Amino acid sequence: MIEDSPQKRDEMKVSSAHMRRIALSAALTATAVILSPLYIPVGTTKCFPAQHMINAVAGVLLGPWYAAMIALTTGIIRNTLGLGTIYAFPGGIPGALAVGFIHKYLKRDYAALTEPLGTVVVGATISALLFAPWQGHPFSLSFFWVAFAASSIPGSILGFGILKALRRTGVLRHVVH
Repeated sequence: MIEDSPQKRDEMKVSSAHMRRIALSAALTATAVILSPLYIPVGTTKCFPAQHMINAVAGVLLGPWYAAMIALTTGIIRNTLGLGTIYAFPGGIPGALAVGFIHKYLKRDYAALTEPLGTVVVGATISALLFAPWQGHPFSLSFFWVAFAASSIPGSILGFGILKALRRTGVLRHVVH
């Protein structure tokens, strides 16, 4: 029997960790899509607290780029199925990035609660200044800030609670390293 070199073992570890992240990303994307019927209709937007919950969890567990990809993929699937709106993109991706980047510095689950910073401050502003005029929707900046906050604040709190529960049960030790 030939023994693997230390370099080969390190490559297998990296590959295994990468595969776990991809699998968790797929599971979180599926969860967000499955929870899509639970939304708050506000004007021409559909506010999905579950998306912000997933952003909070993904940003902490997987980092900004995986979290943003989950938000993007979920938005594409929702729009393809006729469940979402164009506002899924500016409403989901910035919040995921905010949590992921802030978690890199804080190294605490509390970073999940920063999801509204990305969603409201960045996403709602982009929606009001770029997407709404492009779509011919006459909504103000304050309209989008309130609508996105009504969805992202409870969603980020739910995500934080889920992270705390998963840590208490020890599940995360087996999922993400």
